[in-house]
Amino acid sequence: MEQKEENKKQEYAKYVKSVTPTHSLGMQMLKAFITGGIICVIGEVILNVATTYFELDQKTAGSWCSLILVLCAVMLTGFNIYPNIVKWGGAGALVPITGFANSVAAPAIEYQAEGQVFGIGCKIFTIAGPVILYGIFTSWVLGVVYYIGKMLGVV
Repeated sequence: MEQKEENKKQEYAKYVKSVTPTHSLGMQMLKAFITGGIICVIGEVILNVATTYFELDQKTAGSWCSLILVLCAVMLTGFNIYPNIVKWGGAGALVPITGFANSVAAPAIEYQAEGQVFGIGCKIFTIAGPVILYGIFTSWVLGVVYYIGKMLGVV
């Protein structure tokens, strides 16, 4: 009886090992570097075009660059292309602003069938919500620390 259970455990362990995907850390890092680099190059092209051809100042050009990158990411998410980019490029596609736009757009698209309020309204920030929450909270804490430090003459 015990031998039979031991054989089952060994067979199950072999099965789990055969279906578990293996990843090369070096290859994942290279793909992330390439993907993130391409996104950054696109951003730099937008900045250069905005400052050179449209004669915008650096701050306005940066705002337009962010808007265009977010719009492109949302559109690619809507056409189900961005998830494939993320699957290939990993963190290289998730870390830039385009990844944040994808994390907001994807739940909105997925839950739109449930309606405007209970679908999109309730689910749109399921992925990005914690990032926004902790970002705002951390900014507040650092602001208080800065204010106290300024009052004490430390800063």
